[in-house]
Amino acid sequence: MTDVAFSSSRPSFSPLRLQDRSLAWQVGAVVLGTLFLTLSSYVEVPMVPVPVTMQTFAVTLVGALYGWRLGALTIAAWLVEGAVGFPVLSGGAAGAAHFVGPTAGYLFAFPLVGALVGWLAERGWNGNRVVLAFVAMLLGNLACLVLGTAWLAVMIGAEQAVTFGFLPFIVGGLLKSALGAATLMALRGGKAKPVNP
Repeated sequence: MTDVAFSSSRPSFSPLRLQDRSLAWQVGAVVLGTLFLTLSSYVEVPMVPVPVTMQTFAVTLVGALYGWRLGALTIAAWLVEGAVGFPVLSGGAAGAAHFVGPTAGYLFAFPLVGALVGWLAERGWNGNRVVLAFVAMLLGNLACLVLGTAWLAVMIGAEQAVTFGFLPFIVGGLLKSALGAATLMALRGGKAKPVNP
């Protein structure tokens, strides 16, 4: 007996339908996704030791629209661009040094966050169910903050890491999660279903 959850006839989780597209389409999506992530890095509010950017908004949205595999791959490609010297990171930063400094934990968390949100989106936590989409985005932001703060704690101590690397970003995470869920709903044509199937 065929498991309905894995049937190829199930509806697409994303309006982009990238899982049904050719390899050329998917490669193009990776390129566009890295450009979107780069642009999000230039929207910055300077803070010490970690600036506020729109990166987590972009990371969660790429995950939700691309799915967990292609989303994580796109985010990883963007990070590789930054590591080899392209000015794609926060405020146009580049170079491998950023992957061992205060922001390294957040950077390494990004592909995991994209994969988490993408995995949830594939299971219905997407623009069809805006409340679940918001929760998925919120979980992604929370995962990024927890992993980033854990790395920061190794460098500056747990108390300072929480004070400077976690608490200042809670409101921004809530707002970016709401914006991400609203964006998904808008891309679906504004027709969200209730939480219950």
